[in-house]
Amino acid sequence: MPPESQHDTLPYRVGVREPTQLMRDILDISKQFQMHVGRELTVNSTDLAAMELILIHGSMGPTELARRLGLSTAAITTVVDRLVALGHATRSKHPHDRRAIVVTPTPDSTVRAMSTILPVVRAIEGTLDEFDDDEQDVICRYLRSVADAYRGQLPDEAR
Repeated sequence: MPPESQHDTLPYRVGVREPTQLMRDILDISKQFQMHVGRELTVNSTDLAAMELILIHGSMGPTELARRLGLSTAAITTVVDRLVALGHATRSKHPHDRRAIVVTPTPDSTVRAMSTILPVVRAIEGTLDEFDDDEQDVICRYLRSVADAYRGQLPDEAR
């Protein structure tokens, strides 16, 4: 067994097995990557979180964006204003409710975001090719359990 590094003696690492440490590393690196994506798109972390929602889930109203991000409607108005001003999103009338609006990612912004994100997704997908089906099943079982552990610590309304 290799000698402990200073990194291995951090309080959250003592007595924790390597897969758990690696999961923590992935979470840390993921945060760094999100900051990188935000810098590439010239948005702050709140605006990036809003962009992620509309990129992943499609157009949605400001009230739904505010609910999912835990922001007030006044705060989400400011976020949407910034995204529209930067050319990342548009506001348009809701297709079924003429009184409501929806926020939609612009095609150019979608391409910019995806050109930063997709290389990582492809690399992660490619890594799975190194494992046979049985090994991939074990990886999936482990990751599902990790996701369930996180989900289990959230209040019901956040699950």
